[in-house]
Amino acid sequence: MTIECTLTGAQVLGPDGWTEAPLTLADGLVQDSEVKRHVDLSGYTVLPGIIDVHGDGFERHMAPRRGALREAENGVIACASELAANGITTAVMAQFFSWEGGIRSPDFAEHVFDSVAKAQPRVEIDLRAQLRFETHLLDDIARAEAMIDRFGIDYVVFNDHLPHTRLAEGRKPPRLVGQALKAGRNPDAHFAFLLDLHARSPDVPEAMDALTRRLAQKGVVFGSHDDHTPDDRAIWSARGATVSEFPETREAAQAARADGAHIVLGAPNVVRGASHAGNIAAADLIADGLCDALASDYHYPSPLRAALRLDELGICDLAQAWRLVSQGPARLLRLSDRGDLMPGQRADVIVLDRSSRRVMATIAAGRVAYMTGDVARRFLSI
Repeated sequence: MTIECTLTGAQVLGPDGWTEAPLTLADGLVQDSEVKRHVDLSGYTVLPGIIDVHGDGFERHMAPRRGALREAENGVIACASELAANGITTAVMAQFFSWEGGIRSPDFAEHVFDSVAKAQPRVEIDLRAQLRFETHLLDDIARAEAMIDRFGIDYVVFNDHLPHTRLAEGRKPPRLVGQALKAGRNPDAHFAFLLDLHARSPDVPEAMDALTRRLAQKGVVFGSHDDHTPDDRAIWSARGATVSEFPETREAAQAARADGAHIVLGAPNVVRGASHAGNIAAADLIADGLCDALASDYHYPSPLRAALRLDELGICDLAQAWRLVSQGPARLLRLSDRGDLMPGQRADVIVLDRSSRRVMATIAAGRVAYMTGDVARRFLSI
């Protein structure tokens, strides 16, 4: 059931900037005329809901210990509550389809997508799926495409995490034994499997050319991941990839900007002030206009905290920073019905305490997904 009310007294981030005009929600949408029921939100800030374009923080909900829990659907529901508590109204759950095995295996990917599909009708926020395809899994392309079709996956990103340098030298990569155990393979068999994948590298470009052509015909958004050089990005740009996720260098980000791609950076990188992997700081790229969307990556509280941090650092004001977690992600995902608080858009709204900067309420498509404290009292007392 959707709520019908007019929010008054709040500082609201509208499509043209800050305003204190009333904001009306009804029938799951932002409306252009007031309704009878008013809720006084004086002292609070109202913002468009956060759209998280890439997050894998759900892994601990679905697989807290290897082989210990199989009720993944309930894990998705618990994750949705956490997302809502952090102001996220649309969440793209980024799932590996990888040779790494375990929770990154094709089998687990199918388990995740099935669990998300079953849980979606029972949660308020919009859960969407991203398939992260390892480019050298040539024998599994048909299975990946079948998953994309079955679950309506409309966002695919391509990774290549094979340790090619070590494999080319015939040397075992670091952490091979632990990786093999996670994949359920004998370490020697796992090493042989990696060597075989590496040996098929010459066949990968043609296979990816064909796969991306098919994805484009289906209207799937797809992108590259961890571009390190302009040449890396050029390869995927030529295939029609409209997204560059987490470019590792300024040069790669500049190449993505030049070819018109949407650039996604990690919100945890902004919060901590640096990349955990030693790559370029996201805040530096944002200051240079080389970012269109901030993603939670592995930590759901980070998009909100990153937007606030950018304001605190003076890199951009909160209104500009908020576009990186709302309007920018909506455009990347081609979701024209959200990202701004304008009449006719989905009623995706968060209420922020102006002093503590804590999320006090999250409303997704007009339905209450999270509400607490004094804001809950104000809604319930009307």
